[in-house]
Amino acid sequence: MAEAQAAKPSPDPNRPRLDLDDSKALALLAADACDDRKATDIVLIRVEEISSIAVWFVIASGFTDVQVRAMARSVEDKLEEHTGRLPLRKEGQNVGRWVLLDYGEVIVHCLTPDERSYYDLESFWGHGEKESFVGSA
Repeated sequence: MAEAQAAKPSPDPNRPRLDLDDSKALALLAADACDDRKATDIVLIRVEEISSIAVWFVIASGFTDVQVRAMARSVEDKLEEHTGRLPLRKEGQNVGRWVLLDYGEVIVHCLTPDERSYYDLESFWGHGEKESFVGSA
């Protein structure tokens, strides 16, 4: 098993760092970052009981490829700022219709409505516990 990542000091000393082992907090932070860029229909799905690839999926829609890329960038920035973590892998940023950010226990999917409807991840992973994210109005 890999050694635990050493905690870096928070860029803002008044803001505490998240516990790196708290996958739900990481998923909620990613959802909040999507919400910061006006994402719609943000959903968290707990997939650990049905798959070994992650604990949580965060799925969010953006209306244009520019918005989808902005959402993904917001997730990267916020998670790095609050936890010191970068994605292990990322896919789709050049095209921007579906950007995937893999943080190990959390996988973030930022998609356009057409891509989201076509691939229908919520149905495919529908056996998992689903939570809607209610962000700012």
